[in-house]
Amino acid sequence: MKYKNFPMVPKVVFGRGCFSQLDEILMPKRKSDEAPFIFLVDGVFENDNWILSRIPLLFNDQIIFIPTDEEPKTDQVDALVEKIRQDATQMPSGIIGIGGGTVMDIAKAVSIMLTSQGSSADYQGWDLVKNEAIYHVGIPTISGTGAEVSRTTVLTGPDKKLGINSDYTPFDQVVLDPELTKGVPKDQWFYTGMDCYIHCIESLNGTYLNAFSQSYGEKAQELCDEVFYKGNLTTEEAQDKLMMASWHGGMSIAYSQVGVAHAMSYGLSYLLGTKHGIGNCIVFDHLEEFYPEGVAQFKKMKEKHGIVLPTGLCANLTDADFDTMINVSMGMDPLWENACGKNWKDTITPEKLRSLYEKM
Repeated sequence: MKYKNFPMVPKVVFGRGCFSQLDEILMPKRKSDEAPFIFLVDGVFENDNWILSRIPLLFNDQIIFIPTDEEPKTDQVDALVEKIRQDATQMPSGIIGIGGGTVMDIAKAVSIMLTSQGSSADYQGWDLVKNEAIYHVGIPTISGTGAEVSRTTVLTGPDKKLGINSDYTPFDQVVLDPELTKGVPKDQWFYTGMDCYIHCIESLNGTYLNAFSQSYGEKAQELCDEVFYKGNLTTEEAQDKLMMASWHGGMSIAYSQVGVAHAMSYGLSYLLGTKHGIGNCIVFDHLEEFYPEGVAQFKKMKEKHGIVLPTGLCANLTDADFDTMINVSMGMDPLWENACGKNWKDTITPEKLRSLYEKM
């Protein structure tokens, strides 16, 4: 048996206010005055001086605001790469992503594509990237996706939604500053936090489970329970714990995989543009058959925080629409194998998936 030799994020700084150390972190990585750092910043911060004033711009450094109304797309990544190549006289010193999971994924993808040929769609899959990415830093401003620590960058391409899973994807440096998560709207806080919780449930109940994944998944689930159900935490404690839950949740799938909720939410996202966090919640709400205890606890957390999920997403879809979602979902072989075993196609049929989608 050959075991995968996974890379991990080599450097991480954690602490309230550590974002202010970004200058000293980046300075040794600057290659020259003509090799800029490119800061990809969530568009929600375009007028937020509290964050923007602390971005250490020098020389030809550039801030590019990233719209996050939609999930990241391969053509969006390709356009950014082309813009950076045209604007910079030298290869950038690095890419710094500041934002949520969308910005994290775009930053990872851009850093890969700056040293690769063709379109980012050509690299959707497992271990297709052949060249080392340029230096890239992740600074999450919302907690839950695990994108700050994962080896994938999930993109919607012309014919599928799938990650660029490679040894060159993980960040070289991550800055975990819980203060940056202040001001996140409650619904978004819940949906993104549940992305982490669902990572844990899918990993801990999967056929790929092992002691490595279990140790991270159990800790992340414990932290999610503290933040979303047991209560009695201060705002600061909740921010700190959820940021670490996100980290552990992302690590829990390094030697494992996610499962049914992620596989089916990819179908929703590809066809309807449903964002990842809320999409996972909409799907997971109907998965008692696969994760009875996890779904029961999810419903309790949803009720505790007064969260009402959208309904009727699939009410007016055509047969062709359902087929598109089903094909995208069933293309996620490793996720289904983790959820249901090697013979998953014996039970996970197009008819089965359609019956589930019709509930949403």
